Amino acid sequence: MLRGHRDLRVYQLAYKLAMEIFSESKRFPEDERYSLTSQIRRSSRSVAANIAEGFRKRQYPNMFVSKLAHSDAEAAETQVWLDFARDCCYLSHERHKELTAGYEEIGKMLNSMINSPEKFAPK
Repeated sequence: MLRGHRDLRVYQLAYKLAMEIFSESKRFPEDERYSLTSQIRRSSRSVAANIAEGFRKRQYPNMFVSKLAHSDAEAAETQVWLDFARDCCYLSHERHKELTAGYEEIGKMLNSMINSPEKFAPK
């Protein structure tokens, strides 16, 4: 039984990945602080935040789906920033692959939720 957004596997994965990105981005160059570092942290955190917001609005299917769609868009944005981090040599190819795979998994989970919002409606 779901008691809150923290019980969702998709939220747990999104939060875990955001924390991993936070850790990885600590090693980015100082001159990236207000660009790449800030952007990748913001978008990765927004994935989890939008899932939490959507879960609170799940009694309204359209709002629930909208928040999940925003979360999916933020996950895609995070993947773009991961590409930049890899191509600027701030992130290894292996680490990029791991993090990107995590966001692909999040996208699949979100898509499943978007296609069946009734499964998450409060009882």
